Amino acid sequence: MDWYASIFELIDMRSFSNLWFWIALAVVWSSASHWVLGVPYDMVTRARRVGGQAEQDLNDIARVNVNRMLYIVDVSGIWLFAFSCFILSGLATAGFAYGIEFAQAVFLLAFPLTWVGLLNLVTARRIRAETLKGEMLARALGRCRLYTQIIGMLAIFFTSLWGMYQNLSIGVLG
Repeated sequence: MDWYASIFELIDMRSFSNLWFWIALAVVWSSASHWVLGVPYDMVTRARRVGGQAEQDLNDIARVNVNRMLYIVDVSGIWLFAFSCFILSGLATAGFAYGIEFAQAVFLLAFPLTWVGLLNLVTARRIRAETLKGEMLARALGRCRLYTQIIGMLAIFFTSLWGMYQNLSIGVLG
């Protein structure tokens, strides 16, 4: 057996029948719901429980991350939007029009994350506009996390359905 066949046997480009894809899907969504606007959610719960310095730390890290995100969007938001649309439409075309399973898998990971990115952007704009601090900031971050988790549950559900359909229609299982 040559090394080329060994590598492709190890990497297996059929994503939906590959355990690594499902592990990556779980890690992506667990990370997305833990890091709300770049703030680890345990900081939010600690600020709510303890207050004082923990609340001040939450205010500071949220302010820094909100300012950073909004600066990036203000400076290059149109280019990021155009590039994202280009990549997503290319993945959708390659995946669903040409039947490339790897492109389907990446699209089903990336597309819902764009909605999470937009949700984070809307939340960041609200935090800055209303200068949220303390409990109101924690509430806004908690709501953003809840919506992220809902998007993640829907994404995992539809990805699972599509993956099962792909595996059954290709005949991977039998």
